[in-house]
Parts: sequence; structure tokens; C-alpha cells
Amino acid sequence: MSHRLSLSRAAHLVGVHRSALQQMIREGRLATSEGMIAIEELRRAFPQAPLEASGAIEWVNRIKEESFGRRVRERMLPSQEVLAQRLFAQGLELAEMRRTVQRYHALVESLARAIDGELGGHPARARLGTLLADGLGRALAGDEADAIAALDDALRVMTPRVEVRPSGHEFQVEGRDSILQSGLKAGLKLSYGCENGTCGLCRARVVDGEAQRIRPHDYPLSEAERAQGHILMCAYSAITDLKIETLEAAGPADIPRQEVVTTIRAITALADDTRLLHLQTPRSSRLRFLAGQSADLGAATAAGDAHATYPIASCPCDDRNLHFHVGRDAGDPFAAGLFSGALRAGDRVTLVGPVGGFVLGPAEGRPLVFLACDLGFAPVKSLVEYALSADAAPSYTVAWLATRPDGHYLANQCRAWAEALDGFAWLPATHEDPAAGAEALVDGMDAVALARSDVYVAGPEAFVRAAEFALRGAGVPGGSLFTFVP
Repeated sequence: MSHRLSLSRAAHLVGVHRSALQQMIREGRLATSEGMIAIEELRRAFPQAPLEASGAIEWVNRIKEESFGRRVRERMLPSQEVLAQRLFAQGLELAEMRRTVQRYHALVESLARAIDGELGGHPARARLGTLLADGLGRALAGDEADAIAALDDALRVMTPRVEVRPSGHEFQVEGRDSILQSGLKAGLKLSYGCENGTCGLCRARVVDGEAQRIRPHDYPLSEAERAQGHILMCAYSAITDLKIETLEAAGPADIPRQEVVTTIRAITALADDTRLLHLQTPRSSRLRFLAGQSADLGAATAAGDAHATYPIASCPCDDRNLHFHVGRDAGDPFAAGLFSGALRAGDRVTLVGPVGGFVLGPAEGRPLVFLACDLGFAPVKSLVEYALSADAAPSYTVAWLATRPDGHYLANQCRAWAEALDGFAWLPATHEDPAAGAEALVDGMDAVALARSDVYVAGPEAFVRAAEFALRGAGVPGGSLFTFVP
């Protein structure tokens, strides 16, 4: 039986984006069967693809070389119990394959004896014997596909694949993460509440494969639910590749409004007039939100209660550590508290949210273009980090207009993205007028490429309206254009 790979695993092994394989499938250049790709077909389509290009071999070798390092054990390797279960499951699979091969071998030997005994001196005897021998030779011959199969088997032990139904989304379970943690890190919008096993909102049904509980949970699953294969994703890890049934959020309407009392972990100066506010939620009460959304913040200061609404500048994959970019504004009591020192690390901040609908659209596999002006970079940063974790696009462009001296307050972050990621472009620009700067940004872009992309615009109203008008004039359809004014 041919070794078959999921689309995500195949892309990982040959070092290309999923969208590249999807394009090849649509064009008929890559054959699939039930959504899976045979290794022989993958090798045919990528005859020169070095395994090293994907980083998978280096990853396995790094584990070998640093296998006694604490960080590797905790961050990259599963627990001993889970690893033992995965190896046991793989051993059972290999034992069954060995029995199957032995049965086929016995059948072939029986056929050979039957040919000799039944045909005797018949002219067809020699021809059938040659066909049988040649066929066995081809079947037993080693080829390069075996190396891919071996690497896939190793990755299945270290990082089992989880397929979510009915969405069809896939992700890998790494290290000691639970199924829920791995799904959130991969950018999936899975349903959950507490992430510690008390609410039961992360229930899922295992359709195929084996999962194992890695931590206790207080939420009681009924006998009927257990019999049907239900688990809590926050308390289980994958032993084998899994197929699970669970619902994902389709949009902001599916995310409940929450109230969380957070703690100021740090207030960091990003620039003279910009502060990074780092809030941390309790372990038992994290904020579930979509990338690009905002939150209402409230705190008591010596000058009275201060309230403000800011875009969340961090990725939903870390729902406990929330970042906000706050600009100096005398008319904003909350910002004034941050800059004056009235709000300090350790103070309590009540967060209510999420709010807003500036989130990634439903289309997947299209290039993503982000236009931001000054603090409009905050929601864009959240969207970019989420899109990267979800492997949501083949290419990314971030155009950031600064209308004040410290407007590019995270330029190093953008440069790091551009230097580390293929297909990532950063376009910094400066202009005193937001509207004129927006028009200049759009004029400097490829209109054909823009029309094929999903475009997200965030910043002051003058910037957003001017950019929207210019983008529509460049051929960007309304369904591919998303705007936000903080």
C-alpha cells in the first residue's frame, strides 16, 4: 500500500506553502486521493526537493543533539508517558504491517508453486514466472520515497497531526502541549473557556485515532459522551494522528463577551509618545478573541476611574498575555495614567471584550496586504502574527505610514519579519498628511497584485478613507477590502 500524506505534511516535507500544492492540484499537476498525496506522487512532482530544505531533518537532528537539554525536553518533546504511548501505537501499526507483508509473501510463494505445478511445460509458465519475479523486484526495490516515509513516521511520533471536522483545518501537536494549545498556536478558532478543564466548552469527539489525558479535569463527561469518544481538548494530547469533530468560531459573533480582571505585567516605552501595555490574565480566566479585535479597559487611578478602548496588538495564540499600543493623548485618561505613572506594574485593570469586527476574512490562500498609519499598526500586528501562525497566506505586505516622528515604533519587528520570511515585504513611509500619505502608498503598489489580494487598512479616519478610495480605484473589490478606525 502506498504511503500517503496529508496536504500539510507534504508541504512541510518538501518545504513549500500549502497554497502552492493546492494550486498544483487545481491545475492537475499533482494527483490526490481522498485529500491525501501518495509519496510517489510527491516525489514525481518534486524530484529535486531536498528534505533538508523543509527544516524537518535539522529539527529531528537538533532533538538528538540536545536530547538532554531541559528546554528541549519541555518545549519540543512530549512527556515520557505520551511518547511511550505514541511509540506503542506505532509499534502496533508496524506489527500489523509486518503480518500483512508476511501474508502477501506467503500468497506469492503459493502462486509461484501453483504456476510450477499447474502449468508444467506450458509456454506461459516461463512468462508468468518472469512477470512474478520482476514484480517482486520492483516492489522490494528501495527508492528515495522511503526516506520521506521514514521522516513522516518520525514526525508522526513527535508531532501527530490533528484534522478538525467539519472545517478540514489541520494542525500538529508539539511538545507537551494539549490538543487545544496546539490548535490555538496554529491559529485555529477553537471553542474554549477556561483552558484548565472546568468549563467543558472545549469538548470534541474523536472520530479516528487515539488521544490520551495528560492532566486532570473537573468537568464531568457523561458515560454516553465517553462512549461516543468525547474528550476535553485542554486536557488531552494526541497519541496518533487524529480526526476530531468540534466547532470553530466563524466570526466575531461566535466569540462571547467576557469580563476579566487582569494585572499590568509591564509598561514599556516603544517610543517617546508610545507605550506597550502588557496585561496578564489569571490562568483560569483567559481572553478568547480574534486577531484584530479590541477590548475595553478600565482602571481606578488617583485622578478617578479611567476607561479606554484599544486594539489588541498580540496574537490570540497567547490568550493570557495581551499587548496594547497606547499613544500619548491628554484627552485620554487611561493613556494619561500610563504616561504619568499613575498606572504601574501590578495594578489591576478590568478588561471587557472582545469588541470589533476587524478580523481576517474567510478566504484562505490569497496574498494579504496590510496598510497601517501610526497606531493603526497595533491591530495589523495582531492580524499578521495570527496569519503567520495559521500559515494563512502565500505572501504578506505591510505598508506602514508614519505621520509623527516616532510613527514606526516597531520598525525592528517589521524588519525581522521581512528578513526571516520568504514572501514578506515591509514598506515604511512617512508623510505629514495621512490622506496624502495613503494615496502615495497605494500609488506605489502593483495594482494587479492588489486586485488579487485581501487588503486590510487601519489608522486615522482620514488615512482609512483615502486609502479605501485609492484601493477601489486600483481594482480591489469591496469583498476583499477591510477597514478599521481605532
